[in-house]
Amino acid sequence: MPGSKHKKILIIGSSGAGKSTFSKQLAKKWDLPLVHLDSLYWNEGWVPVSKDEFIEKVKKKLEDDQWIIDGNFNSTLEWRVKYADLIIFLDFRRTLCTYRVLKRVWKHNGKTRDDMASGCNEKLDWDFLKFVWGFPSKVRPTILKVLSEAGKSRDICILRNPKELKTFLNTVSPVK
Repeated sequence: MPGSKHKKILIIGSSGAGKSTFSKQLAKKWDLPLVHLDSLYWNEGWVPVSKDEFIEKVKKKLEDDQWIIDGNFNSTLEWRVKYADLIIFLDFRRTLCTYRVLKRVWKHNGKTRDDMASGCNEKLDWDFLKFVWGFPSKVRPTILKVLSEAGKSRDICILRNPKELKTFLNTVSPVK
């Protein structure tokens, strides 16, 4: 994949895998608009939008001509996969993801990251930590099933560690 014709890129993976950081780097390198699902889902103070409102927001973004969308949200995964021409799955170890989540909380505690909705200050709770730890056994199988079905009509790239991610960023360029 020395040059990429992709204009609709979906980046998925566990919390802590680095989806937001990677998507920012890729959006800058490929000059594509970036959408963070967390910023569509959360209102100030970690109040979620309604399911219908979230679905409408996602559908509206999917209709754009080009984008990079990062985030999990299994409720809209199949739609996002149908629109994407490239799906990148950051399939990193649970220990690395958990470590990164803890590091992120330490670094940003009480502040809102730029990939989040305004007023969603970084925090950590036990349920979120259990979600991150359980991702490989509870969420990953569903993602792999969806990717297996989509692989016939979409390009899929599974990156298994930070070294593979860095290699991807350094070697793949958009086709102009």
